Amino acid sequence: MNQTDTGKAAAYSKVWNLPNILTYGRIAAVPVVAGLLLWGGNEARWAAVVIYLLAAISDFFDGYLARRWKQQSSLGRMLDPIADKVLVAVVLLVLCADGILRGGHIWAAIIILSREVLVSGLREYLGELQVSVPVTKIAKWKTAVQMVAIGFLIAGPAGDTVIPHTTGAGIAMLWIAAALTLYTGYDYFRAGIRHVVD
Repeated sequence: MNQTDTGKAAAYSKVWNLPNILTYGRIAAVPVVAGLLLWGGNEARWAAVVIYLLAAISDFFDGYLARRWKQQSSLGRMLDPIADKVLVAVVLLVLCADGILRGGHIWAAIIILSREVLVSGLREYLGELQVSVPVTKIAKWKTAVQMVAIGFLIAGPAGDTVIPHTTGAGIAMLWIAAALTLYTGYDYFRAGIRHVVD
């Protein structure tokens, strides 16, 4: 194998390693979950829950495996947060269109989506300054509560037939996630603005 072939093989292994494939799968799951929710019906909702859970679980394993197998790459670091944000954003939008989130509860989704956009912009700007803003423990708790809340809301009426108040529990947890979102968003901006001023 010559040097060119070796370079191509190395590049291929960075693009198609297992952690990156899990991230690609999470991105591919987004339109499937959205389509099932828009299709409607209890069976479609349960299928959406299963796919969403697999996507959420893959979020843990892609980072864990990349670190353990030393397969971290620039592509993976770029796509991983994008996959997370697209999954959350699209599902919240579909839940609003579906009527699961309506009235004042739509504000919880607006708070979460606004924070994701603003923090992403801040991180990109600080990245140009070569400044990293570490993820806090509260931010990790926010993400965990948010993901569980969305899972409950995807189940929605189908979940209510098995466990009463599934939808209500999902809405309550989404508001908790929104409150944590406001706190962590303020925390990020306070740290970010300090670097901008400096």
